[in-house]
Amino acid sequence: MDKNPIGKYRWVIAALLLFATTINYMDRQVISYLKEFFSTPIAKGGFGWSNTDFAIVTSVFTGFYAVMTVFAGWFIDKIGTRLGLALSLIVWSLFGMLNAFAGSTVALHAVIRSLFGIGEGGNFPASIKTVAEWFPKKERALATGIFNSGSSLGAMAAALFVPSCLLYFGADPGWKYAFLITGGIGFVWLFFWFALYSTPAGHKKLTKEEFDYIHSDDLVVHVAPSEDVAVSDKISWGKLFTYPQTWAFIIGKFMTDGVWWFLLFWLPDYLKKQFGFTGHQVMWPTFIVYGIAIFGSTFGGSIPLFLINRGMTVRKARMTAMFIIALFPLFLLLTQYFGDKAIFGTHAVILAVGVICIGGAAHQAWSCNLFTTVSDMFPKRTVGSVTGIGGLAGGLGGVIVQQLAGYFTDLYKATPQIAYSIMFTVCALAYIAAWIIIRLLTRKAPQILV
Repeated sequence: MDKNPIGKYRWVIAALLLFATTINYMDRQVISYLKEFFSTPIAKGGFGWSNTDFAIVTSVFTGFYAVMTVFAGWFIDKIGTRLGLALSLIVWSLFGMLNAFAGSTVALHAVIRSLFGIGEGGNFPASIKTVAEWFPKKERALATGIFNSGSSLGAMAAALFVPSCLLYFGADPGWKYAFLITGGIGFVWLFFWFALYSTPAGHKKLTKEEFDYIHSDDLVVHVAPSEDVAVSDKISWGKLFTYPQTWAFIIGKFMTDGVWWFLLFWLPDYLKKQFGFTGHQVMWPTFIVYGIAIFGSTFGGSIPLFLINRGMTVRKARMTAMFIIALFPLFLLLTQYFGDKAIFGTHAVILAVGVICIGGAAHQAWSCNLFTTVSDMFPKRTVGSVTGIGGLAGGLGGVIVQQLAGYFTDLYKATPQIAYSIMFTVCALAYIAAWIIIRLLTRKAPQILV
């Protein structure tokens, strides 16, 4: 990644963030593979939930997750990334395990998932802030792409583990073991986090050459000081909302985060209703979708670095990359056409999953670049707060998308193909619309120097 003799410890930090994000998404993804059991009629041994019941549980989680990203971002800016990310993981792991004791009551699952969301909300503000502290601007999209690929790795792990857990132990108590085992894994990560991580200024394994390289942007621009430096001037939340850059990030997250939430929680249901798959059969198609998304995350993060190394400014490289990426989700408009078994027969599922793979990879490529715009545009001491505010907006967008999915799948219960056609259309158009708004808001925005 870096041929200069300056050290590479910053990539160890990126690996720690990668595994934290993997655990984060594995834990939240468990419930999507339990939907079939939860929706099975009580007479047949299930919980008898409706699609709307399931949407309520996932939406409540998403809503609390969204709200907590704001407070988590502010809190992490105050206490630092080392302790902030550790506390977040402890909270989400404990409540993830507690879900195993919620029984069949929708309201109790919703309450526990909301508390689970409080912990999960700290992962991205802490990770983005860590990248801002440990990487120069030109490497931040790549570093973000690496740790953001954990969202796909976590979903892949859940795709393999949860159906296998249900198959091995049986649906009941298998669903309980799924929550308990995945929730417990996070505590293993804590050992490595405390052993290997501290801020750059206090890290014994960081060479002076690598420290200077990490802070090269600070030396040139004289803004965005590290968390390691005492800063007297602070930017209030009220002032953050006066910047068009803040609103660009808010709108970008609001319009596009819901697509990934939709894929996480509703893709298994789509495969079952569109192609008649059983719980175990959805394992490999979803695994493939999330696996391809990893490529999108890492490749999407490398595009701006490629353009910057060829003389393009950071802002122009970022916006160019995001425009190219925003075109690919348009393929989702073809999902139901290629998924029509009357036209393509047994090949329909392969073609439909292929299109969804393009959409998932594009989202991850978009996401790592959108996250990096925060550290491009804002001082490091405010990165956690701005990321949290954007996370709130993204979570609210996710709530709306999930409620739409629940509403349309119940409305078109006899013809779920119509419901999913509507949903894939919404997802396809979100990115190009978001890019246009971001471009308009940031085109003449002044640099934030305070």
